[in-house]
Amino acid sequence: MDKYMYPSLKARIQAEYKIYLLAFLFIAIADKIGQIKIPFGLGTFILFPIFYSLILGILSGPQVAKIVKSKEVKAASKLVIVAICPFIAKLGINAGASIETVISAGPALLLQEFGNLGTIFLAMPLALMLGLKREAIGATHSINRETNLALITDMYGPDSPETRGSLSIYVVGGMIGTIYFGFMVSIIASLNIFHPYALGMSSGVGAGIMMASATAVLTEIYPAMADQISALASASETISGIDGIYMAIFIGIPLCNWLYAKLEPVLGRRSNKNASKTNA
Repeated sequence: MDKYMYPSLKARIQAEYKIYLLAFLFIAIADKIGQIKIPFGLGTFILFPIFYSLILGILSGPQVAKIVKSKEVKAASKLVIVAICPFIAKLGINAGASIETVISAGPALLLQEFGNLGTIFLAMPLALMLGLKREAIGATHSINRETNLALITDMYGPDSPETRGSLSIYVVGGMIGTIYFGFMVSIIASLNIFHPYALGMSSGVGAGIMMASATAVLTEIYPAMADQISALASASETISGIDGIYMAIFIGIPLCNWLYAKLEPVLGRRSNKNASKTNA
C-alpha cells in the first residue's frame, strides 16, 4: 500500500510546495510590518498583520501577478481548515481554563449570541439578491470565524458551496472586519453612551482578531480600565466560542436553511432576471 501512496504524496508536495513557501514568506513580511494605527476623525483605523498577508495572497493569485495558478488556489482552499486547527484547539483549551469566569459572567454574555443570530434576517435576503445560492447559508449563518468555518466544512464538506460562502466571509472578515471593528469602537466610545465595561464585553463576538482590534483601541482610550476591559472581552470571547457553535448547529444553520427554502424561489428569481437584463 505504501508503494502506491508514496508517489501520490510526493506528487502533491511537489505540486503544492509553492503554497507553503509563499505562506511562510507572507507571514514573515506581515509580522515584520506589525500593527499600523491611522487616526481618522473621531476614530482610529488599525491594520493587523493578517490584513497584509491576505493582500499579498490576493496579489499573488491568478487574477493579478499569477505567481500561483488556479489549481494551487483550489488546493490552498482545502488547507485553510488544517492551518486553523491549532488555533481552534487553543480556543478550546482557553475555554476550559476559564470555565469559572464563564459561569460567573452572568446572563448578559450568554444572551449576546441571540443578537448575532438576528443578523441572519438581514444578511440572507441581501445575499440572495446579490445572486448567491447555497453559498448564502455558509456566508450568513454566523460571523464566520475559525470555529464556524470548521463547523460548515465538517457538515457540508470542503468542496461544498456552503463552505465556499463561509470561507469567503472568513477572508473578508480578516481583511475588512478588523479595520471596521477598531474604527467602529473608537467612534462609539467617543459618544460616551456606553460604559467601557459594556464596550469590552461587546468586543468578544467570537473572532479573536476582531476582539484584539477592539480592545486595543479601548485600552488606549481608557488606560485606567485596561485590565478590566481585557478580562471582560476575553470572557465574552470565550463564551461566544463555546455557545456560539451550539447556536450555529441548533439555530443558526437550520434557520438559514429554512429562510433559503422560503426566500430563494422569490429573491433568487429576481437576481437572475437582473443578471439577464445586464447581459442583454
